[in-house]
Amino acid sequence: SPRDARATQLAAAGLLSISLSHQLPAPVGAGGSDGRQVARLTATAPASTPGLVYDTLMLKHQCACGNTNSHPEHAGRIQSIWSRLQETGLRGKCECIRGRKATLEELQTVHSEAHALLYGTNPLNRQKLDSKKLLGSLTSVFVRLPCGGVGVDSDTIWSEVHSSGAARLAVGCVVELAFKVVTGELKNGFAVVRPPGHHAEESTPMGFCYFNSVAIAAKLLQQRLHVSKTLVVDWDVHHGNGTQQAFYSDPSVLYVSLHRYDDGNFFPGSGAPDEVGTGPGVGFNVNMAFTGGLDPPMGDAEYLAAFRTVVMPIANEFAPDVVLVSSGFDAVEGHPTPLGGYNLSAKCFGYLTKQLMGLAGGRVVLALEGGHDLTAICDASEACVSALLGNEVGRPEMALHAAEPGQPCAARTLCHPAYEGSDAPAQTARGQKQASKGQAGSLCSRKRVQGQP
Repeated sequence: SPRDARATQLAAAGLLSISLSHQLPAPVGAGGSDGRQVARLTATAPASTPGLVYDTLMLKHQCACGNTNSHPEHAGRIQSIWSRLQETGLRGKCECIRGRKATLEELQTVHSEAHALLYGTNPLNRQKLDSKKLLGSLTSVFVRLPCGGVGVDSDTIWSEVHSSGAARLAVGCVVELAFKVVTGELKNGFAVVRPPGHHAEESTPMGFCYFNSVAIAAKLLQQRLHVSKTLVVDWDVHHGNGTQQAFYSDPSVLYVSLHRYDDGNFFPGSGAPDEVGTGPGVGFNVNMAFTGGLDPPMGDAEYLAAFRTVVMPIANEFAPDVVLVSSGFDAVEGHPTPLGGYNLSAKCFGYLTKQLMGLAGGRVVLALEGGHDLTAICDASEACVSALLGNEVGRPEMALHAAEPGQPCAARTLCHPAYEGSDAPAQTARGQKQASKGQAGSLCSRKRVQGQP
Protein backbone atom coordinates (compact mmCIF):
# COMPACT_ATOMS: atom_id res chain seq x y z
CA SER A 1 0.00 0.00 0.00
CA PRO A 2 1.11 3.65 -0.34
CA ARG A 3 1.55 3.93 3.44
CA ASP A 4 3.70 0.79 3.57
CA ALA A 5 5.83 2.20 0.75
CA ARG A 6 6.07 5.53 2.54
CA ALA A 7 7.25 3.88 5.77
CA THR A 8 9.79 1.74 3.95
CA GLN A 9 11.06 4.79 2.10
CA LEU A 10 11.55 6.71 5.33
CA ALA A 11 13.28 3.77 6.97
CA ALA A 12 15.69 3.45 4.07
CA ALA A 13 16.58 7.08 4.52
CA GLY A 14 17.31 6.44 8.19
CA LEU A 15 14.52 8.78 9.21
CA LEU A 16 12.20 6.28 10.80
CA SER A 17 12.53 3.22 12.96
CA ILE A 18 10.26 0.39 11.89
CA SER A 19 9.06 -2.45 14.06
CA LEU A 20 7.08 -5.36 12.66
CA SER A 21 6.99 -7.20 15.94
CA HIS A 22 3.64 -5.74 16.97
CA GLN A 23 0.96 -7.56 15.01
CA LEU A 24 -2.73 -6.86 15.45
CA PRO A 25 -5.78 -8.41 13.76
CA ALA A 26 -6.34 -7.49 10.14
CA PRO A 27 -7.78 -3.98 9.63
CA VAL A 28 -11.44 -3.60 8.78
CA GLY A 29 -13.46 -1.03 6.90
CA ALA A 30 -13.06 0.68 3.56
CA GLY A 31 -9.58 1.70 2.63
CA GLY A 32 -7.90 -0.70 5.05
CA SER A 33 -4.83 -2.73 4.23
CA ASP A 34 -4.87 -6.34 3.10
CA GLY A 35 -4.13 -7.68 6.57
CA ARG A 36 -0.35 -7.87 6.35
CA GLN A 37 1.81 -6.59 9.17
CA VAL A 38 2.01 -2.81 9.09
CA ALA A 39 5.06 -0.77 9.98
CA ARG A 40 4.74 0.85 13.37
CA LEU A 41 6.23 4.27 14.01
CA THR A 42 8.70 4.24 16.86
CA ALA A 43 10.68 7.41 16.24
CA THR A 44 10.06 11.07 15.62
CA ALA A 45 8.59 11.67 12.19
CA PRO A 46 10.89 13.69 9.92
CA ALA A 47 8.27 16.19 8.76
CA SER A 48 8.72 19.73 10.03
CA THR A 49 5.46 21.27 8.83
CA PRO A 50 2.19 21.30 10.79
CA GLY A 51 -0.97 20.50 8.87
CA LEU A 52 -4.32 22.25 8.82
CA VAL A 53 -7.59 20.96 7.40
CA TYR A 54 -10.82 22.86 6.72
CA ASP A 55 -13.63 22.70 4.19
CA THR A 56 -16.35 25.24 3.42
CA LEU A 57 -18.91 22.45 2.98
CA MET A 58 -19.00 22.18 6.77
CA LEU A 59 -20.51 25.69 6.82
CA LYS A 60 -23.72 24.34 5.29
CA HIS A 61 -24.71 22.49 8.47
CA GLN A 62 -27.11 25.15 9.78
CA CYS A 63 -30.61 25.42 11.17
CA ALA A 64 -33.30 26.45 8.71
CA CYS A 65 -34.16 29.41 10.94
CA GLY A 66 -30.77 31.01 10.26
CA ASN A 67 -30.59 32.56 13.75
CA THR A 68 -27.09 32.04 15.13
CA ASN A 69 -28.12 33.57 18.46
CA SER A 70 -30.44 30.62 19.02
CA HIS A 71 -27.84 28.10 17.92
CA PRO A 72 -24.34 28.71 19.31
CA GLU A 73 -22.82 25.87 17.26
CA HIS A 74 -22.95 27.72 13.95
CA ALA A 75 -20.85 28.07 10.81
CA GLY A 76 -19.23 31.30 11.97
CA ARG A 77 -17.17 29.36 14.48
CA ILE A 78 -14.87 27.65 11.99
CA GLN A 79 -15.13 30.49 9.49
CA SER A 80 -13.77 32.92 12.08
CA ILE A 81 -10.95 30.60 13.14
CA TRP A 82 -9.88 30.00 9.54
CA SER A 83 -9.87 33.74 8.86
CA ARG A 84 -7.84 34.43 12.01
CA LEU A 85 -5.20 31.90 11.02
CA GLN A 86 -4.97 33.60 7.63
CA GLU A 87 -4.80 37.14 9.05
CA THR A 88 -2.02 36.25 11.47
CA GLY A 89 0.07 34.52 8.81
CA LEU A 90 -0.05 31.20 10.65
CA ARG A 91 -2.01 29.50 7.90
CA GLY A 92 0.69 30.25 5.36
CA LYS A 93 3.30 28.53 7.51
CA CYS A 94 1.31 25.29 7.62
CA GLU A 95 0.37 22.78 4.95
CA CYS A 96 -3.35 22.89 4.23
CA ILE A 97 -4.52 19.42 3.28
CA ARG A 98 -7.69 18.33 1.51
CA GLY A 99 -10.31 16.66 3.64
CA ARG A 100 -12.80 14.02 2.58
CA LYS A 101 -16.04 12.47 3.75
CA ALA A 102 -15.69 9.48 6.01
CA THR A 103 -17.20 6.29 4.62
CA LEU A 104 -20.16 4.60 6.28
CA GLU A 105 -17.84 1.71 7.16
CA GLU A 106 -15.45 4.10 8.90
CA LEU A 107 -18.29 5.58 10.94
CA GLN A 108 -19.19 2.09 12.11
CA THR A 109 -15.85 1.61 13.85
CA VAL A 110 -17.49 3.59 16.68
CA HIS A 111 -21.18 3.89 15.81
CA SER A 112 -23.91 1.35 15.14
CA GLU A 113 -24.95 0.61 11.58
CA ALA A 114 -28.35 2.19 12.16
CA HIS A 115 -26.76 5.38 13.51
CA ALA A 116 -24.33 5.63 10.60
CA LEU A 117 -27.10 5.11 8.04
CA LEU A 118 -29.57 7.47 9.66
CA TYR A 119 -27.25 10.42 10.21
CA GLY A 120 -24.72 9.69 7.48
CA THR A 121 -26.97 9.53 4.42
CA ASN A 122 -28.94 12.19 2.57
CA PRO A 123 -32.73 11.91 2.03
CA LEU A 124 -32.49 10.41 -1.46
CA ASN A 125 -30.09 7.66 -0.46
CA ARG A 126 -31.95 7.00 2.77
CA GLN A 127 -35.11 6.13 0.85
CA LYS A 128 -33.26 3.21 -0.73
CA LEU A 129 -32.27 1.71 2.62
CA ASP A 130 -33.96 -1.04 4.56
CA SER A 131 -36.25 0.72 7.04
CA LYS A 132 -35.48 -1.96 9.64
CA LYS A 133 -31.88 -0.76 9.71
CA LEU A 134 -33.02 2.78 10.50
CA LEU A 135 -34.67 1.85 13.80
CA GLY A 136 -38.19 2.57 12.58
CA SER A 137 -39.89 5.81 11.65
CA LEU A 138 -37.79 8.93 11.12
CA THR A 139 -40.56 11.00 12.68
CA SER A 140 -39.64 9.54 16.07
CA VAL A 141 -36.01 10.64 15.66
CA PHE A 142 -36.27 14.28 14.62
CA VAL A 143 -38.16 16.98 16.51
CA ARG A 144 -39.48 20.42 15.64
CA LEU A 145 -37.54 23.13 17.45
CA PRO A 146 -39.08 26.30 18.95
CA CYS A 147 -37.32 28.34 16.25
CA GLY A 148 -39.16 26.39 13.56
CA GLY A 149 -36.18 24.31 12.51
CA VAL A 150 -35.51 20.60 12.91
CA GLY A 151 -33.21 18.87 15.39
CA VAL A 152 -32.58 15.63 17.25
CA ASP A 153 -32.93 17.42 20.59
CA SER A 154 -33.43 20.97 21.80
CA ASP A 155 -29.95 22.17 20.83
CA THR A 156 -28.62 19.73 18.20
CA ILE A 157 -29.97 21.01 14.88
CA TRP A 158 -30.41 19.01 11.69
CA SER A 159 -30.41 20.10 8.06
CA GLU A 160 -31.92 17.31 6.00
CA VAL A 161 -29.87 18.29 2.97
CA HIS A 162 -26.50 19.29 4.44
CA SER A 163 -25.94 17.92 7.95
CA SER A 164 -25.02 14.34 7.03
CA GLY A 165 -22.39 15.51 4.55
CA ALA A 166 -20.91 18.06 6.94
CA ALA A 167 -20.75 15.55 9.80
CA ARG A 168 -19.05 12.93 7.64
CA LEU A 169 -16.66 15.53 6.28
CA ALA A 170 -15.67 16.57 9.82
CA VAL A 171 -14.79 12.96 10.59
CA GLY A 172 -12.89 12.46 7.34
CA CYS A 173 -10.86 15.63 7.87
CA VAL A 174 -9.72 14.49 11.31
CA VAL A 175 -8.92 11.01 10.02
CA GLU A 176 -6.89 12.29 7.06
CA LEU A 177 -4.91 14.68 9.25
CA ALA A 178 -4.22 12.02 11.88
CA PHE A 179 -3.00 9.55 9.27
CA LYS A 180 -0.66 12.08 7.67
CA VAL A 181 0.83 12.92 11.06
CA VAL A 182 1.28 9.30 12.11
CA THR A 183 2.87 8.30 8.79
CA GLY A 184 5.31 11.21 8.98
CA GLU A 185 3.96 13.33 6.14
CA LEU A 186 3.16 16.11 8.60
CA LYS A 187 4.71 17.09 11.92
CA ASN A 188 1.44 17.67 13.77
CA GLY A 189 -1.86 19.34 12.99
CA PHE A 190 -5.10 21.12 13.78
CA ALA A 191 -8.46 20.18 12.26
CA VAL A 192 -10.82 23.16 12.03
CA VAL A 193 -14.02 21.17 11.81
CA ARG A 194 -17.70 21.12 12.72
CA PRO A 195 -20.03 19.72 13.86
CA PRO A 196 -18.06 18.57 16.91
CA GLY A 197 -18.00 14.93 17.95
CA HIS A 198 -16.99 13.99 21.49
CA HIS A 199 -20.55 13.73 22.86
CA ALA A 200 -21.74 11.37 20.10
CA GLU A 201 -22.27 7.88 21.48
CA GLU A 202 -22.60 4.57 19.66
CA SER A 203 -26.25 5.15 18.74
CA THR A 204 -27.02 8.59 20.12
CA PRO A 205 -26.30 12.09 18.76
CA MET A 206 -26.26 14.82 21.40
CA GLY A 207 -24.64 18.08 22.44
CA PHE A 208 -24.25 19.32 18.83
CA CYS A 209 -22.47 16.04 17.92
CA TYR A 210 -23.38 13.30 15.42
CA PHE A 211 -20.19 11.31 14.80
CA ASN A 212 -17.23 11.06 17.17
CA SER A 213 -14.40 12.21 14.90
CA VAL A 214 -11.53 11.74 17.37
CA ALA A 215 -12.73 8.30 18.48
CA ILE A 216 -13.14 7.16 14.88
CA ALA A 217 -9.66 8.43 14.01
CA ALA A 218 -8.21 6.52 16.98
CA LYS A 219 -9.99 3.32 15.95
CA LEU A 220 -8.80 3.59 12.35
CA LEU A 221 -5.22 4.27 13.43
CA GLN A 222 -5.41 1.05 15.45
CA GLN A 223 -6.90 -0.98 12.62
CA ARG A 224 -5.05 0.32 9.58
CA LEU A 225 -1.68 1.49 10.87
CA HIS A 226 -1.59 -0.81 13.91
CA VAL A 227 -0.84 2.08 16.26
CA SER A 228 -0.60 0.31 19.59
CA LYS A 229 -1.00 3.16 22.09
CA THR A 230 -3.10 6.29 21.60
CA LEU A 231 -3.51 9.09 24.11
CA VAL A 232 -6.73 11.08 23.80
CA VAL A 233 -6.76 14.32 25.79
CA ASP A 234 -10.11 16.10 26.01
CA TRP A 235 -9.94 19.65 27.35
CA ASP A 236 -13.40 20.76 26.26
CA VAL A 237 -15.18 22.13 29.33
CA HIS A 238 -17.79 19.39 28.90
CA HIS A 239 -16.98 15.74 29.47
CA GLY A 240 -16.56 13.65 26.31
CA ASN A 241 -19.07 10.97 27.20
CA GLY A 242 -18.99 9.47 23.70
CA THR A 243 -15.22 9.09 23.64
CA GLN A 244 -15.19 7.56 27.11
CA GLN A 245 -17.83 5.05 26.02
CA ALA A 246 -15.87 4.08 22.90
CA PHE A 247 -12.71 3.11 24.80
CA TYR A 248 -13.95 2.25 28.29
CA SER A 249 -12.63 -1.32 28.11
CA ASP A 250 -9.67 -0.65 25.81
CA PRO A 251 -6.21 -0.50 27.47
CA SER A 252 -4.57 0.62 24.22
CA VAL A 253 -6.29 4.02 24.39
CA LEU A 254 -5.69 6.23 27.41
CA TYR A 255 -8.53 8.76 27.66
CA VAL A 256 -7.88 11.79 29.87
CA SER A 257 -10.55 14.45 30.26
CA LEU A 258 -10.39 17.77 32.10
CA HIS A 259 -13.89 19.15 32.49
CA ARG A 260 -16.42 20.94 34.62
CA TYR A 261 -18.39 18.33 36.53
CA ASP A 262 -20.04 19.96 39.55
CA ASP A 263 -21.06 16.60 41.04
CA GLY A 264 -22.83 15.59 37.84
CA ASN A 265 -24.88 18.76 37.57
CA PHE A 266 -23.12 20.11 34.47
CA PHE A 267 -23.80 18.75 30.99
CA PRO A 268 -23.58 15.89 30.11
CA GLY A 269 -23.46 14.75 33.76
CA SER A 270 -20.90 12.00 33.18
CA GLY A 271 -17.17 11.97 33.84
CA ALA A 272 -16.91 11.35 37.58
CA PRO A 273 -13.40 10.64 38.91
CA ASP A 274 -14.36 7.08 39.82
CA GLU A 275 -15.29 6.28 36.21
CA VAL A 276 -11.96 4.57 35.52
CA GLY A 277 -12.77 1.98 32.85
CA THR A 278 -13.91 -1.62 32.90
CA GLY A 279 -12.33 -5.03 32.34
CA PRO A 280 -8.91 -4.71 30.70
CA GLY A 281 -9.53 -0.98 30.37
CA VAL A 282 -9.60 -0.32 34.10
CA GLY A 283 -7.19 2.50 34.85
CA PHE A 284 -7.04 3.81 31.29
CA ASN A 285 -9.91 6.28 31.69
CA VAL A 286 -8.96 9.34 33.73
CA ASN A 287 -11.45 12.08 34.55
CA MET A 288 -10.14 15.32 36.03
CA ALA A 289 -13.64 16.32 37.08
CA PHE A 290 -13.66 19.82 38.54
CA THR A 291 -16.45 20.56 40.96
CA GLY A 292 -17.40 23.42 43.26
CA GLY A 293 -19.21 25.64 40.81
CA LEU A 294 -18.08 29.09 39.74
CA ASP A 295 -17.36 30.93 42.98
CA PRO A 296 -14.75 31.61 41.75
CA PRO A 297 -14.44 29.72 38.45
CA MET A 298 -11.50 27.51 37.50
CA GLY A 299 -8.68 29.15 35.58
CA ASP A 300 -5.16 28.67 34.27
CA ALA A 301 -3.62 27.78 37.63
CA GLU A 302 -5.96 24.85 38.21
CA TYR A 303 -5.51 23.41 34.72
CA LEU A 304 -1.74 23.78 34.79
CA ALA A 305 -1.65 22.05 38.15
CA ALA A 306 -3.77 19.22 36.76
CA PHE A 307 -1.36 18.81 33.85
CA ARG A 308 1.69 18.92 36.10
CA THR A 309 0.49 16.54 38.81
CA VAL A 310 -1.70 14.06 36.94
CA VAL A 311 -1.96 14.38 33.16
CA MET A 312 1.69 14.57 32.13
CA PRO A 313 3.05 11.98 34.62
CA ILE A 314 0.45 9.47 33.46
CA ALA A 315 0.95 10.34 29.79
CA ASN A 316 4.72 9.95 30.04
CA GLU A 317 4.35 6.57 31.68
CA PHE A 318 1.83 5.44 29.05
CA ALA A 319 4.29 6.51 26.30
CA PRO A 320 1.77 6.94 23.46
CA ASP A 321 2.53 6.58 19.76
CA VAL A 322 0.24 9.50 18.95
CA VAL A 323 -1.72 12.15 20.86
CA LEU A 324 -5.21 13.11 19.71
CA VAL A 325 -6.80 16.15 21.36
CA SER A 326 -10.50 16.86 21.57
CA SER A 327 -9.78 20.54 21.50
CA GLY A 328 -12.83 22.36 22.75
CA PHE A 329 -12.21 25.96 23.76
CA ASP A 330 -15.33 26.59 25.84
CA ALA A 331 -13.28 26.75 29.07
CA VAL A 332 -11.75 30.00 27.78
CA GLU A 333 -12.95 33.17 29.47
CA GLY A 334 -15.94 34.67 27.69
CA HIS A 335 -18.33 31.72 27.67
CA PRO A 336 -21.50 32.14 29.77
CA THR A 337 -22.35 29.61 32.46
CA PRO A 338 -24.48 27.18 30.41
CA LEU A 339 -21.76 26.89 27.77
CA GLY A 340 -18.68 27.10 29.97
CA GLY A 341 -18.28 29.46 32.89
CA TYR A 342 -14.53 28.99 33.44
CA ASN A 343 -11.85 31.67 33.08
CA LEU A 344 -8.91 30.07 31.29
CA SER A 345 -6.82 32.25 29.02
CA ALA A 346 -6.38 31.43 25.35
CA LYS A 347 -2.64 31.43 25.96
CA CYS A 348 -3.04 28.55 28.42
CA PHE A 349 -4.17 26.23 25.64
CA GLY A 350 -1.09 27.07 23.62
CA TYR A 351 1.00 26.18 26.65
CA LEU A 352 -0.85 22.89 27.18
CA THR A 353 -0.35 22.07 23.50
CA LYS A 354 3.38 22.65 23.93
CA GLN A 355 3.40 20.24 26.87
CA LEU A 356 1.74 17.51 24.82
CA MET A 357 4.25 18.00 21.99
CA GLY A 358 6.85 16.44 24.26
CA LEU A 359 5.02 13.12 23.86
CA ALA A 360 4.86 10.63 20.97
CA GLY A 361 7.74 12.20 19.09
CA GLY A 362 5.64 15.33 18.70
CA ARG A 363 2.83 13.55 16.83
CA VAL A 364 -0.05 15.64 18.16
CA VAL A 365 -3.36 16.21 16.35
CA LEU A 366 -5.89 18.74 17.63
CA ALA A 367 -9.52 18.53 16.48
CA LEU A 368 -11.91 21.37 17.24
CA GLU A 369 -14.77 20.42 19.54
CA GLY A 370 -16.78 23.05 21.44
CA GLY A 371 -16.29 26.75 22.04
CA HIS A 372 -18.76 29.40 20.97
CA ASP A 373 -17.41 32.83 21.86
CA LEU A 374 -15.77 33.80 18.57
CA THR A 375 -13.01 35.94 20.04
CA ALA A 376 -12.13 33.28 22.61
CA ILE A 377 -11.96 30.39 20.16
CA CYS A 378 -9.99 32.43 17.62
CA ASP A 379 -7.47 33.48 20.27
CA ALA A 380 -7.12 29.91 21.53
CA SER A 381 -6.77 28.47 18.02
CA GLU A 382 -4.08 31.02 17.23
CA ALA A 383 -2.20 30.09 20.41
CA CYS A 384 -2.39 26.36 19.67
CA VAL A 385 -1.28 26.64 16.03
CA SER A 386 1.56 28.91 17.08
CA ALA A 387 2.66 26.21 19.52
CA LEU A 388 2.38 23.51 16.84
CA LEU A 389 4.68 25.61 14.65
CA GLY A 390 7.29 25.50 17.39
CA ASN A 391 7.03 29.13 18.40
CA GLU A 392 7.97 30.05 21.94
CA VAL A 393 5.02 29.70 24.29
CA GLY A 394 5.37 31.20 27.74
CA ARG A 395 3.35 30.33 30.80
CA PRO A 396 0.07 32.22 31.09
CA GLU A 397 0.63 35.39 33.10
CA MET A 398 -2.25 34.85 35.49
CA ALA A 399 -0.74 31.50 36.51
CA LEU A 400 2.71 32.88 37.21
CA HIS A 401 1.50 34.61 40.34
CA ALA A 402 -0.90 31.92 41.54
CA ALA A 403 -0.07 30.70 45.02
CA GLU A 404 -3.38 29.91 46.71
CA PRO A 405 -6.10 28.21 44.65
CA GLY A 406 -8.75 30.53 43.33
CA GLN A 407 -11.08 27.56 43.68
CA PRO A 408 -10.40 25.40 46.78
CA CYS A 409 -12.30 22.48 45.23
CA ALA A 410 -9.56 22.20 42.62
CA ALA A 411 -7.22 20.78 45.26
CA ARG A 412 -9.79 18.17 46.21
CA THR A 413 -10.20 17.27 42.54
CA LEU A 414 -6.47 16.79 42.05
CA CYS A 415 -6.23 14.75 45.25
CA HIS A 416 -9.20 12.48 44.56
CA PRO A 417 -8.57 8.87 45.69
CA ALA A 418 -8.92 7.76 42.07
CA TYR A 419 -5.55 9.38 41.39
CA GLU A 420 -3.80 7.26 44.01
CA GLY A 421 -3.20 3.54 44.12
CA SER A 422 -0.69 0.84 43.35
CA ASP A 423 2.56 1.29 41.49
CA ALA A 424 1.23 -0.70 38.53
CA PRO A 425 0.39 1.77 35.79
CA ALA A 426 -2.70 -0.04 34.52
CA GLN A 427 -4.41 -0.90 37.79
CA THR A 428 -7.22 1.00 39.47
CA ALA A 429 -7.31 4.58 38.19
CA ARG A 430 -4.04 3.81 36.41
CA GLY A 431 -2.33 3.64 39.77
CA GLN A 432 -1.47 7.19 38.71
CA LYS A 433 2.14 6.03 39.13
CA GLN A 434 4.28 6.64 42.16
CA ALA A 435 5.57 10.01 41.01
CA SER A 436 2.12 11.33 40.27
CA LYS A 437 0.87 10.05 43.60
CA GLY A 438 3.65 11.81 45.42
CA GLN A 439 3.02 15.09 43.65
CA ALA A 440 -0.70 14.90 44.29
CA GLY A 441 -0.06 14.07 47.93
CA SER A 442 2.22 17.05 48.43
CA LEU A 443 -0.37 19.21 46.72
CA CYS A 444 -3.00 18.01 49.19
CA SER A 445 -0.76 18.67 52.16
CA ARG A 446 -0.15 22.24 51.02
CA LYS A 447 -3.79 22.78 50.04
CA ARG A 448 -2.69 24.98 47.20
CA VAL A 449 -2.63 24.93 43.43
CA GLN A 450 0.43 26.40 41.81
CA GLY A 451 0.68 27.46 38.20
CA GLN A 452 4.29 26.46 37.67
CA PRO A 453 4.83 23.54 35.28
